[in-house]
Amino acid sequence: MAFFARVGRLVRGFFGLFISGLEESNPEALMESAKQDFRNKMAMYNSALARMAGIAERLKSQIKAKTLKADDLQRRILANHRAGNLDLAGSLAREFQELKTDLAHDTQELADTEEAYQNNVRQAKLTQKEFEDKVRKLESQLSQVKVKEAQAEAASAMSNVAFKVGDLGDTMKTVEDALNKRYEISAGKARVAKDMVDTNQLREKEAESKALEQNALAEFLASQGISAGTTTDAPPAANKDLGPGTVTEQPKSIG
Repeated sequence: MAFFARVGRLVRGFFGLFISGLEESNPEALMESAKQDFRNKMAMYNSALARMAGIAERLKSQIKAKTLKADDLQRRILANHRAGNLDLAGSLAREFQELKTDLAHDTQELADTEEAYQNNVRQAKLTQKEFEDKVRKLESQLSQVKVKEAQAEAASAMSNVAFKVGDLGDTMKTVEDALNKRYEISAGKARVAKDMVDTNQLREKEAESKALEQNALAEFLASQGISAGTTTDAPPAANKDLGPGTVTEQPKSIG
């Protein structure tokens, strides 16, 4: 007998560990189960509230009917009393007293039922709000846990990769050589293009362009009746006589 008891405890222990492992690895399933359990309990609670509300409505109907009957009894009692039917008036008065007692009892029952109903409704709303707050807190915590787990997985993956810049030495050297060759070719082309430019000719063209601009401005001012001021700046001559001993710069030749 003791043997089977020990085996039973062992089986329950293994089963408990198995369930605990499932719970830890599936918190979303646990939360969904808790939500469903709460919804089921709230449905039962709402059914009880509905029955209580039904009792309150039934009491309201009874009170209304008994109030109408009491009013009718009062009219009948007065009428029979004026007509001299004292026995009937006394019987109706006795019935009116009993009806008033019942009406007072129903009114108190309605007040107690309404109070209990309102208290339970407030309790249900409070419980639901507390549950929703807890669910939001757990969902936020679950989201944070998932983020940390993702970070941990990324860090673990990086630590398991044996990666060094030096491992790419041959490839990087090939890229460097290719870039150096391209730079040398581009720099040589830029040097040839620069040497081919005649700087004297460029300066002459710039001076000629400036003179044409000043002439165009003078003509425009004259057409507008505006007197242009005399300018003292004169464009440099294209072919200036150089003195002895002055070396004239010759264009560079390629070839």
